Amino acid sequence: MRPEPITSPKNPLLKEIRRAIAKGSLTAEGLAVAESFHLLEEALRSDCAVEAVLAAESVKSTIVAHVKGLSRLRIFTLPDALFAQVSSTDSPQGVIALVRPPTWTLEHVLRGHALVAVLDGVQEPGNAGAILRAAEAFGASGAVFLKGTVSPFNSKAMRASAGSVFRLPFITGLEDSMLHTALEQKHVNLFAAVPSTGAPVTDVDLTQRCAFVIGSEGGGVRAELAQRSIPLRIPTTGVESLNAAVAAGILLYEARCQRMRKP
Repeated sequence: MRPEPITSPKNPLLKEIRRAIAKGSLTAEGLAVAESFHLLEEALRSDCAVEAVLAAESVKSTIVAHVKGLSRLRIFTLPDALFAQVSSTDSPQGVIALVRPPTWTLEHVLRGHALVAVLDGVQEPGNAGAILRAAEAFGASGAVFLKGTVSPFNSKAMRASAGSVFRLPFITGLEDSMLHTALEQKHVNLFAAVPSTGAPVTDVDLTQRCAFVIGSEGGGVRAELAQRSIPLRIPTTGVESLNAAVAAGILLYEARCQRMRKP
């Protein structure tokens, strides 16, 4: 494994990485741009194919030692100043991995005793990533990013997921109509998290196959989607509503607890 140097900001690979970061998307080759040592480790732990690693000169030896034994992996080295130009973070760690994520379908997301997080217009990538993390932590079968929701491959969303983006089944860009059809076919109940109406979440049977809709930070669940969902609320004291990721975590945790208590 011989590291390949890159010294020009006009290098085609760097241009493609910058484009993917700017769009919050995969590269043209379908690779996720994973920044940080932690995401590199999580990708390897998740058995995802790591196609290449970009390393700043200052951490080159550390990265080479870290991926020792991966003979097909390409390593590119960049001067620290050039790496900083490519990175999306204010304090880059000096490592970017290009990872081929798993390909998921609705069948994966709705498998078994389904428990699904549905993101409806969530725009803050940190919230989206944290919801993926909570979904994996509490045993969800998957997540759905409805059309108009931030991409899970946004660099901030990937970091907030802390690796769950590589393991939890999810699909993106789904239309409402397709979601409803799939849920009806699989007999999955759709619940909408609303701040002031509906039964308290602790009074709702979540041991059944179910999906939770988490609305956008500013507008909540869209009216047309809420009308086709069962409303439920998280009882609070002194505040009207909760952060999207916090709400998702509470709902998923309550579902997990109910399912563990059920004989």
